Amino acid sequence: MLTLIGVVWVIAGFICRFNPLLVVVTAGILTGLLAGMSPAAVLSALGEAFVKNRFMGLFILVLPVVGVLERAGLRQQAQRAVAGLRQATAGRLLIVYLFLREMAAALGLTSLGGHAQMVRPILSPMAEGAALNRHPRLPVAASWRIRAFAASADNVGLFFGEDIFIAFGAILLMKGFFAEFGIELEPWQIAVWGIPTAVSAFIIHAVRLYRLDSWLAAEAGRAADSSPTGRDDRQEGEI
Repeated sequence: MLTLIGVVWVIAGFICRFNPLLVVVTAGILTGLLAGMSPAAVLSALGEAFVKNRFMGLFILVLPVVGVLERAGLRQQAQRAVAGLRQATAGRLLIVYLFLREMAAALGLTSLGGHAQMVRPILSPMAEGAALNRHPRLPVAASWRIRAFAASADNVGLFFGEDIFIAFGAILLMKGFFAEFGIELEPWQIAVWGIPTAVSAFIIHAVRLYRLDSWLAAEAGRAADSSPTGRDDRQEGEI
C-alpha cells in the first residue's frame, strides 16, 4: 500500500499547482523507492521509459523549449507576423491550418502540429492577432473562444486526417480483425473509406470556422456599444 503514496503525491502536487513535470518525476522516484527498488534501478527505469515513450520525450524536451521561446516573445512575434496580412482573419487562418493539418496527418506526419508545439505558442496568437487587427475592441471572452477554435482545428485535422494514413494503428487493427474471419483486405482498401469522413469533417468544421469571423464582428460591435470611451475589459499584458 505504501507504493500508492506516489498517487497521493501527484494529486497533492496538482492541487497545490506545483510544476507538473517535477511532480510526476518525483512521484515516480518515490514510488520506485517505496517498492523496494534501488536508486540505480529507479533511474534505469526512468531512462528506459524516456527512450521508449515518446510522450515522455514530449514533456521533458518539447515543453521546456516552448516555454523558453514564449518567455523570449514567441507569441508576440507570431502576432506581429500576421499583423501585415490585411486580408487575414481568425477564421480564414484556422481554415488554412485545418487543411494543412489534415493533409499532413493523412501522410503520416502527425508530429508537425500539436497543442503544445503549435497551437498555444504560434497558431492561437496569430489567430488572435488577425482578429484584433480587424476588431481592436475585441472582449476577452472572444479571445478564449478563438483559442478554443484553434485547439479544435488541430484536433479535427489530426483525428480525421490520420484515419487515411495506411500505417495508422486503427487501420492495421481492422485489417487484423477482418483477417481472423477470412476477409483479406489491404490497408489502403480500408484507409480509402476514411476519405469521405475526412472531407466531410473538413467541410463542417471549415464552415464553423468561417462563421467565427461573423461572431467576432458581432462581439466587437457589442463591446464598442457598451464601452463608448474605447476601453475594454482586458487586463494589462493580456492578448
